[in-house]
Amino acid sequence: MQPITLYEREQIELYLRMKKKKKWIADRLKRDYSVIKREIKRNSGEVLPYKAKEAHYYAERRAKNTNKRKLDKIENRKLKEFVENKIKEDWSPEEIAGRLKEKSPRDIKETISYESIYDYIYNGVEKHEHLYQHLRTARKQRQPRFNRKKRGNIVKNKVSIHLRSEKINKKKEYGHWETDLVEFRKNQKKVLSVKYERKAMLCRLHKVKDRSSLENEESIVGVIESLPHYWFRSVTRDNGGENAKHLGTLRDFDVPSYFCDPYCSWQKGGIENLNKLIRQYLPRKIDFVKISNNDILEIQEILNNRPRKSLNYLTPNEVFANLEKGALNS
Repeated sequence: MQPITLYEREQIELYLRMKKKKKWIADRLKRDYSVIKREIKRNSGEVLPYKAKEAHYYAERRAKNTNKRKLDKIENRKLKEFVENKIKEDWSPEEIAGRLKEKSPRDIKETISYESIYDYIYNGVEKHEHLYQHLRTARKQRQPRFNRKKRGNIVKNKVSIHLRSEKINKKKEYGHWETDLVEFRKNQKKVLSVKYERKAMLCRLHKVKDRSSLENEESIVGVIESLPHYWFRSVTRDNGGENAKHLGTLRDFDVPSYFCDPYCSWQKGGIENLNKLIRQYLPRKIDFVKISNNDILEIQEILNNRPRKSLNYLTPNEVFANLEKGALNS
């Protein structure tokens, strides 16, 4: 419905002075009767008559305030501060909106949709602060996926992902992981070994010397040895040569491996999404040699302390802690 114009308000003022009925005015202006009735009631007093210019002035003021983005309104200052602080801590708009809905601070009663947060980042009054740089991609459009080179089948005795049990596929049990390597500049041998627990969304990150099977497997074994046995029951891998020593892990720790179909990275989509988050802190062009183990640990804990939608906006670390306390079923 189009808002009432100044010309229409001048017509209303004229017809009221002519003692015309509201129904007659509505028919004359081809407006709904309730619209005209509300317009006159809102802008008339018991003594003061309806004035077109004054009615139009106050209507514009109301519209200006109503059309403000929620985070641009003065009364939502605390909400704005919370949202901006969490964006700068690299939380996604969806994570922020979910946290406010499920577990908001005591002094904030308002909620906000993640679409409104995105709109504020790119179009709000404070857009000069470049909050978009804290988003996962730091850009409006995604880059095309990196084309991977075809690799020969050098991993022996693989068990297909299609033989994985339903309790793993449907995330009914903790302790089932996915693993991958994140690479950087072509002339850098060092890579990041990433491990991701499918149900709790917990991650473990390690800097390794190269993408050899020995370095990769030792990194995985390090995680297995650092956790209770029920926290590492299986691992899902891709077909890269870095996974050639998977049988040693099966023999020594009774941890089976399942392998994705060739060129089907989406079959371990959890770690693929995690890798996108990691790129926010460690872009491909970075000099990874200069990144310390403490830097890697700090990034790991930032990721493990982000609330996740599928965890009802708990963090992976909170889920892990609750399970250790016996508050969750394994």
